[in-house]
Amino acid sequence: MRHLRSGRKLKRTASHRKALLESLATGLIMNKQVKTTLAKAKETRTFIEPLITKAKTGSIAARRLVSRFIKNKEAVKIL
Repeated sequence: MRHLRSGRKLKRTASHRKALLESLATGLIMNKQVKTTLAKAKETRTFIEPLITKAKTGSIAARRLVSRFIKNKEAVKIL
């Protein structure tokens, strides 16, 4: 049952969805904008906003937490 399971499936498997969100988030951080569909953009927003909030603290722990989701080291430095 999907009780209390939020988020969109986007007609993808869990691993494909995770890779898609990570890729869109990295592109958004690096290029400051992304051209995509509305559903993907809304889902990416829910994925990246908590990471941006954590990154604002600037601590090493926050950087490590963000790097778990954003694989590009340059993108983590920008955050």
